[in-house]
Amino acid sequence: MDVRFPKVGEGADSGKVVSVLVKVGDTISAGQTILELESEKAIAPIPSPAGGKITAISVKEGDTITVGSVLLSLEGGNGDGATAPASPATKKAAALRAARPVIADDDDDDLLPAATEDEGPVPAASPYVRKVARELGIPLSRVRGSASGGRVVVEDLARYIGKLESKVARAGKYAEAPQGLSFPLVNQDFAVFGPVTSEPLTPLRKIISARMVENKVTLPHVTQFADADMSGIEALRAQFKADYEKAGSKLTPTPFLIKALVETLQKYPKFNASLQEVAETLIIKHYYHIGIAVDTDAGLLVPVLRDADKKSLLQIAKELTEIAALARDRKLSPDSMKGGSFTVSNQGAIGGSHFTPIINKPEVAILGLGKTSLKPVVTAEGKIEARPILPLTISYDHRVIDGGSAARFTVDLVKAIETFPASAVKL
Repeated sequence: MDVRFPKVGEGADSGKVVSVLVKVGDTISAGQTILELESEKAIAPIPSPAGGKITAISVKEGDTITVGSVLLSLEGGNGDGATAPASPATKKAAALRAARPVIADDDDDDLLPAATEDEGPVPAASPYVRKVARELGIPLSRVRGSASGGRVVVEDLARYIGKLESKVARAGKYAEAPQGLSFPLVNQDFAVFGPVTSEPLTPLRKIISARMVENKVTLPHVTQFADADMSGIEALRAQFKADYEKAGSKLTPTPFLIKALVETLQKYPKFNASLQEVAETLIIKHYYHIGIAVDTDAGLLVPVLRDADKKSLLQIAKELTEIAALARDRKLSPDSMKGGSFTVSNQGAIGGSHFTPIINKPEVAILGLGKTSLKPVVTAEGKIEARPILPLTISYDHRVIDGGSAARFTVDLVKAIETFPASAVKL
């Protein structure tokens, strides 16, 4: 029997083989990890669905595989990974799909002819995409899927609607829509100017690149800047540092800032929201799952600290240490990086001042933290004192959040930081 790469989760249709943990001749059991795969932003173990003796291995480190790819062959094995012979109907559907002409994006469009019995099944799509298509009256058989295997995603529905609007515009019922901007791709030989080194992008860097471009281009970013006096928090850290070390945790400024952030988000629910662009609905989230951007050798990862509003300062401090270590070791599961409601990008340990973080779509705002440093401050009594000042920035989606709301949010966040209560620190 052949063991094939299974569907391991939504959006995890392909990945890069990081390591192969078995060899030809090994006898393995069902559930045993046979390789590690870099998929999305995590390295995931792939278990064998059956046991038996390995007679052949079809992949090697560095290979990019997709769902259905043969990983290895077993002798005397049985289980869900076995290759079942394709039925005549399956073979016919596959042949018909392969024979369909590819329609270019710049012709009359992604509008495929409606599927008939002879054309095989409608494209694959998640239950959510099917629900959206049903509510909008869009037949999935007429939408060309852009995801792996022709799977239809929400972006395909939006593109389908855009194509329909363009057809209407060309028919003269509406004014012609302005053409979108296009940018040439860089494909230049830089070696003619001097010595260069070529370094291929890793799968993780490709994902980060694509998402940063999408987030920056599709969201109207505005950034609010502020400074917060950390004198009170630094005093509390000095007072309770020993107690937290006895409890097995370092008391860094980050847990304080997360607690202050959550308190402010509860006052301003639109900052803890997502915009459903297809349904034109703002989804207010009543949970506080805070994404923590972690700098790793492989690139930026964003594990999620869940239910931050329900956790003590000690719990947050311990969990931050744990998820940061998992991120740097590339041991995060894909699920641990999903479901965030707001993201924090903290560069304080590295250095620097204010910066303009890019919103982590589908969230609508992000907090950027710089390095706390001593600066001269004029007190209420007119004295000049050296105080630890934290530079912070809020980038927000201007479709959802107005400038006045962002200014008030920032003022209240600074206040929550500067008046942090000692009662929230005591163990």
